[in-house]
Amino acid sequence: MSETVGEIELEDNVLVIRRIHVRMKLKAEESEFETAKRVHGIFADKCPVYRTLKSAIQITTELSIEAETEELILGDQGQHGG
Repeated sequence: MSETVGEIELEDNVLVIRRIHVRMKLKAEESEFETAKRVHGIFADKCPVYRTLKSAIQITTELSIEAETEELILGDQGQHGG
């Protein structure tokens, strides 16, 4: 999941985007945390949108990682005692 916030300023009576901040939220196994952090550190330079906009707009990101937990679902499994 992600949330993006843009900051807009008025320049010559025209609204101009100056800054964009992206907050990414990831659920992952703890064993994948280091990989996620590494990818977050390098992905922007491989992103066509970032490379197109970076000279005109300040773009920042942050990554929040939450440990993924297994859900235990209990219920009637069709076994009835007599």
